[in-house]
Amino acid sequence: ADGADLRARLADNVLAAGFATTTSGTLDDLIECETVGMADLLIIDLPELSDALRDVLAKICRGAHLTGLQIIISTSMESLGEVFAFCHWSSQILVAPKRADWIIALGRVMLSPPKNRVCDMSEVDRITLLRLVEQLGEITDRLEQMGDADFRPKSASNPSAFRFEPTASASASASDEVGAQLIRATRPALPDPRLVRRIIRQRQLRARFFEGDLFADPAWDMLLDLTAARAEHTRVSVTSLCIASGVPPTTALRWIGQMTEAGLLDRVEDETDRRRAFVTLTEKASEAMARYFVDLGREASRLV
Repeated sequence: ADGADLRARLADNVLAAGFATTTSGTLDDLIECETVGMADLLIIDLPELSDALRDVLAKICRGAHLTGLQIIISTSMESLGEVFAFCHWSSQILVAPKRADWIIALGRVMLSPPKNRVCDMSEVDRITLLRLVEQLGEITDRLEQMGDADFRPKSASNPSAFRFEPTASASASASDEVGAQLIRATRPALPDPRLVRRIIRQRQLRARFFEGDLFADPAWDMLLDLTAARAEHTRVSVTSLCIASGVPPTTALRWIGQMTEAGLLDRVEDETDRRRAFVTLTEKASEAMARYFVDLGREASRLV
C-alpha cells in the first residue's frame, strides 16, 4: 500500500490474526518485485490501476492460482471491474473496506487449508459458513461504533471465532435433497424477464419503508438479476451485480465468491478486453431458477 498509516494498520490486523509480516512496501515496490517469495498471504491496496499495476496484478494472480498464495485486494468501486477481471476467484476483493471487512477477510484466510492441500466443503456448509462470517462482521461493526478499539480476532492459541464444524448428517441429507431437485429429465424455459424485473422492483420497494438490512438477501437478489439478464441475453458486470445485491460491495463480493464455489455462478472473460469480466448463472443454477418459476406457476404474476 502507498500509505504508511494504512500499512501500519494492516500490519496490526495481520499480527492480531496470528500471522507474521515478512515484508511491506509501496505499490512501486510491488511492481519492482520479481516474486512474492514463499508467503502464504499477500495484501494489496489498489484504489486505482495503472498499466504497470495491471501487468503485475495479472502476473501475481496467475502465479497465486498455481502456488496457492492467497491474496486480499482492497480497491474502489470505480476500479472494481478491472481488479475483478485480473483476479482469480481465490482472491478476496474488498471495496473501500472498514476494519470489520479486513477482519472477515483474514478470518477466511485462517479457515483455508494450507497450500497444496485439498479441503472440500458441501454447498450447504459454504452458505452456512458465509452467514456466520457475515454475522461476525456485523458484531465487529457494532463494537467499533461503541468505541471498542481493542477488539481483535481470537488468536491461534484460543478457539477461533471463524471456526466452523459442519454437521455431516445434516449436510449430506441437504445435499441429497438439492441434487434430487436438480436432476430431472427435461429443462423448462427461463421465465419472462419482465416478470423477474417486476419481482426485483417489488423487493427494492421495501427499502422505502423499512431498513434495508431487515430484508437483506443478497444471494436471492443476485440470482434474480442474473436470471433476468440471461433471459434477456445480456451480460452482467461484477459492479452491476454488486449494486443489484442490495448490500455493500465487499459483502456482495463475498457472496459472489461463495456462490461460485457452490456451483451457482460462473465467471466469463471478455474476449475483446481483458480488463473486463462478467458473471453469469451456471447451467445448474439456470435450471433451478427455471424450475422454481415453473413451480410458482401463473400465480407469480399475481404476487407482484
